[in-house]
Amino acid sequence: MSPSGCSAPGGIACYLLSGLGPRNAFPVGRCVGREPGRGSSSCSPSPPPPGDKALDGYSKKKYVCKLLFIFLLGHDIDFGHMEAVNLLSSNRYTEKQIGYLFISVLVNSNSELIRLINNAVKNDLASRNPSFMGLALHCIANVGSREMAEAFAADVPRILVAGDTMDSVKQSAALCLLRLYRTSPDLVPMGDWTSRVVHLLNDQHLGVVTAATSLITTLAQKNPEEFKTSVSLAVSRLSRIVTSASTDLQDYTYYFVPAPWLSVKLLRLLQCYPPPDPAVRGRLTECLETILNKAQEPPKSKKVQHSNAKNAVLFEAISLIIHHDSEPNLLVRACNQLGQFLQHRETNLRYLALESMCTLASSEFSHEAVKTHIETVINALKTERDVSVRQRAVDLLYAMCDRSNAQQIVAEMLSYLETADYSIREEIVLKVAILAEKYAVDYTWYVDTILNLIRIAGDYVSEEVWYRVIQIVINRDDVQGYAAKTVFEALQAPACHENLVKVGGYILGEFGNLIAGDPRSSPLIQFDLLHSKFHLCGAPTRALLLSTYIKFVNLFPEVKTTIQDVLRSDSQLRNADVELQQRAVEYLRLSTVASTDILATVLEEMPPFPERESSILAKLKKKKGPSTVMDLEEAKRERGSDVNGGPEPAPAGASAASTPSPSADLLGLGAAPPVPAGPPPSSGGLLVDVFSDSPSAVAPLAPGSEDNFARFVCKNNGVLFENQLLQIGLKSEFRQNLGRMFIFYGNKTSTQFLHFTPTLICSDDLQASLSLQTKPVDPTVDGGAQVQQAVNIECVSDFAEAPVLNIQFRYGGTFQNVSVKLPITLNKFFQPTEMASQDFFQRWKQLSSPQQEVQSIFRAKHPMDTEITKAKIIGFGSALLEEVDPNPANFVGAGIIHTKTTQIGCLLRLEPNLQAQMYRLTLRTSKESVSQRLCELLSEQF
Repeated sequence: MSPSGCSAPGGIACYLLSGLGPRNAFPVGRCVGREPGRGSSSCSPSPPPPGDKALDGYSKKKYVCKLLFIFLLGHDIDFGHMEAVNLLSSNRYTEKQIGYLFISVLVNSNSELIRLINNAVKNDLASRNPSFMGLALHCIANVGSREMAEAFAADVPRILVAGDTMDSVKQSAALCLLRLYRTSPDLVPMGDWTSRVVHLLNDQHLGVVTAATSLITTLAQKNPEEFKTSVSLAVSRLSRIVTSASTDLQDYTYYFVPAPWLSVKLLRLLQCYPPPDPAVRGRLTECLETILNKAQEPPKSKKVQHSNAKNAVLFEAISLIIHHDSEPNLLVRACNQLGQFLQHRETNLRYLALESMCTLASSEFSHEAVKTHIETVINALKTERDVSVRQRAVDLLYAMCDRSNAQQIVAEMLSYLETADYSIREEIVLKVAILAEKYAVDYTWYVDTILNLIRIAGDYVSEEVWYRVIQIVINRDDVQGYAAKTVFEALQAPACHENLVKVGGYILGEFGNLIAGDPRSSPLIQFDLLHSKFHLCGAPTRALLLSTYIKFVNLFPEVKTTIQDVLRSDSQLRNADVELQQRAVEYLRLSTVASTDILATVLEEMPPFPERESSILAKLKKKKGPSTVMDLEEAKRERGSDVNGGPEPAPAGASAASTPSPSADLLGLGAAPPVPAGPPPSSGGLLVDVFSDSPSAVAPLAPGSEDNFARFVCKNNGVLFENQLLQIGLKSEFRQNLGRMFIFYGNKTSTQFLHFTPTLICSDDLQASLSLQTKPVDPTVDGGAQVQQAVNIECVSDFAEAPVLNIQFRYGGTFQNVSVKLPITLNKFFQPTEMASQDFFQRWKQLSSPQQEVQSIFRAKHPMDTEITKAKIIGFGSALLEEVDPNPANFVGAGIIHTKTTQIGCLLRLEPNLQAQMYRLTLRTSKESVSQRLCELLSEQF
């Protein structure tokens, strides 16, 4: 029996009570006995009575443990620290363990005992006793102070990579180093150990691999070049895991899923880097296909833990597929897999599926696959009980929208808006306004949509929305009469939202004359209708209506007297609001003394608005929080080069500050805000230097730049380059010989980029064939933010080279220099041409001279999928002509290359041989250099 009467030392209660008998009651019992239930911080144990021996190690351990327990109950403890430090020098594991536990919990980094603690920790690290080393490493990680980092940042890596270190100690060392790096990254030196720690991914002990993967992932985010060799090792290890049976890794199999935590960590590590080299990429593709295949297999257990582990690996694999955005088959398979989760009974899976599909919708390869699930997503919007899932459904509808389904999606979002949660109504309003403008097939539909939006959710329609509809109506002559008629009819409702009154007042003031011929909307009726709303509106709306009235004086002289009476009334001339009073006085005086000609000049119709960034899109980004690198995803996709309302490419020779014609873009989605024009281009090989006359040496092309360049031959939007610091995204459109490209620079770190200088570099020959103009960007890019740069492009004549984009900046005091090829290729100026079979072959025979034809026979680099081939030919720019070639397996296309100086007709024919896995590509144009270049570009796509 123990002194406390416990029959076994099994519980903490027995252990703590064992010191409260008569012999041991004095030292601590006196401290807590003065006030039951409350520890006294002023109390300290009295020395033992004369004749008692000093406390032995077991007693010290017991009392220190009791102090720790008292502290955990919420009482302050300011004694016993030295006894705990003394326990660190014990040779007994249990005593040393309690000492380290006390130190980890109660000692802060400013303690005077920190030096003694560090000495004890250093002794244990040097002891080579794995148990003691583990305790010391745990203490370092738990305290994690800067002082600890300064003392042990050099020792821990040595222990980690030492050949004789036990596996359990390696695990602790890796996690300890991870903790020190997160708290004090500047104190952890990069040295020879960095190359050796990567090889821990090959360790036989999976616990060591798991800890090392966590460490390498964090280190690679800040020092990607130091750890790039980890990619091949991570793929190799992942391959061994996903191809193994659950019985092969028994110690690390969780509910029949082999090493799920390690698999997730390896997949996250691979997301720190762009797609690997072809040899490694093939093995990685096999791993990802295996994960997708296993997800389709029947579950091996009905336990929720099994499905959670399997789905965790699956979703991380899909995140890697989306990150690489280079394998069309995997992207489509991932989309189909996620589609199965959209109707899953588990809410979390539905949420994650919708969130992942939002990102998939931005990929050129998987956008069409995402669209096939539109009915399921709409149903989720209507029936889902969880508001967060409904919000993700709205985000997915917004992401999958294009010209083919815009009207359906906008109608569903408007229908949902009537019952939507109040917290997301404003965001839905902004998205509806953006989609209606971006994909308006008919601008009468756009006007109807916005007015309906104001009717349904007028309180959530911000100024940016109704400002934008005014700009579009003013800039488009074909919709002005319809807009005037529609708002006039809408204003006749008994209850109108104030935003509708604003829109109606502005449009009728400008274009009310277009409907004045109808007796039902005569000038006087228009005025009476607007004035009936006057007293129900706030001061800003009243001020706008007064401006409408004076416009009516110019448009409709017959109502001049009526309007003057209104302006002359005491309620206007003596209004308490200074703005309203001033307008009434000035407008009355203007209508009285000005001649008809002067009045017509002063009150003439508003001129078209200049091109500008969509303020609605800017507000949506602001509402969704601080700008992040993921904002690039919203700019990655724009289906088709002539989306209605899309940016009209400005002439490349025009000044950045020039005013475009009325038909110029009103949408400007993703366009840079107006900024002062930069310095003129230099006359040397450097075409545009935004900030400096003497830039630093240009870096060689970044690894993978050629592969990324090739991926953009058949698409216009996506991520061009990405490392751990910087992400470069593109959104571009081309029409005839003109184009516009928006370059998005995303800072993926939490530290500012300083002296950020993007520069376009062209050879002399390319400058003569391609004219480029850029707008400068802010030289400071905040952490987690993005900036954008617009490039106007004009194709003067055919060309074979591509410009180089060089980015230079300082990150954390280190100079960074990155160069990538900008995907401006000759096929971007392709305009598709539809032709009948007879016309095609007649033209084909006319282009039969050897100088006009270029032919290439090559082996297929990708799976020979008919639908993907069709998509690539259409993405290349030519029209895909169906039922023209006698062989239905062949693909033929036609188009015209537009340059400033000439137009070049082009015919192409692609003949696949499935048995031999070969293609024969034939291109015929009226110019040999064009045939050669187009053949080179297109053959690389298959």
